[in-house]
Amino acid sequence: MSNTQSFPVAESSAADSARPVGRSLVYLVVAGIAWGTAGAAGSLVFRNSDMGPLALSFWRCAGGLLLLLAVPALRSLRGGRSRASAVAPAAESRRIRLIRIGGTGLGLAVFQTAYFAAVEATGLAVGTVVTLGAGPVLIAVGARVTMGERLGLGGLAAVTGALAGLAVLVLGGGGAEVRLAGVGYAVLSAAGFAALTLLTRWLGRTGGGAAGSLASTAWTFGVSAVVVLPLAVVEGLLPHTEDVVRLLLLLLYVAAIPTALAYALYFAGAAVVRAATVSVIMLLEPVSAALLAVTLLGEELTVTTVLGTVLLLAAVTGLALAEARTAAGRRRGVEPAAA
Repeated sequence: MSNTQSFPVAESSAADSARPVGRSLVYLVVAGIAWGTAGAAGSLVFRNSDMGPLALSFWRCAGGLLLLLAVPALRSLRGGRSRASAVAPAAESRRIRLIRIGGTGLGLAVFQTAYFAAVEATGLAVGTVVTLGAGPVLIAVGARVTMGERLGLGGLAAVTGALAGLAVLVLGGGGAEVRLAGVGYAVLSAAGFAALTLLTRWLGRTGGGAAGSLASTAWTFGVSAVVVLPLAVVEGLLPHTEDVVRLLLLLLYVAAIPTALAYALYFAGAAVVRAATVSVIMLLEPVSAALLAVTLLGEELTVTTVLGTVLLLAAVTGLALAEARTAAGRRRGVEPAAA
């Protein structure tokens, strides 16, 4: 992967800047795997209650907000701060803070609400693959227009391989029914994801220092919950179910793992790593979902599932290595060659 210009890194030394890129890639990988469980958990919520996608999105954001707000309180009870919280984020203006929190909150609300609507309308496999297949295309176009980023021939091959892996996974699923409304929701979800990814990366380049903090992510969930709440009330905020305990456990899981944990890691990583790389690493989501289907749900492991998973992992590995090489070149003061 190549780039036409070097982007500043927030760290003050070469040794410091070597760590954030590698750590950020790990954050993004963990977030992608965690997100892979959200659609399956959402499907179980729909099966076990009459809850709709708007209400699920609201409870996901509200639960994530409460969990992130509880972290500082737990640290206070322990009488100290973690090493990450001991480093104060860079100062940012009120205008930048409002843009970051409002923009990412709105993008998150669109992304996850439309995704759950797509899963409900056209199924988990089709909804996921259309969302994550359209995402890299929208992000690549947006990054080229707004930030001058280029994929290069290697990056283009990696994105193509990732999309091919997604196609193999879906075609190997066998007979999923495609509904136009569900595909429309999935494209809208991809647009929301692309918007928040590009905004996070742009603010990371321009010095929006608090992008990866827990407080910032909590505010983002708060904005998303407020945006979705009126529509969720109309849809039906309180669901009916015959198994209240199971539904509550599912909602707690959705709020904790693919929401509070995954988004905190995602926002921290996306502020450092290039937008196109972020978009393809997030394709680990369907890989995670496929592994869960085999190990937990007893679904058959087919040749097409294995092939699709290998293609996706190869694309993610290739882009991660390219990102690390690009960062190393910037630290040495070497401009990456344009493709």
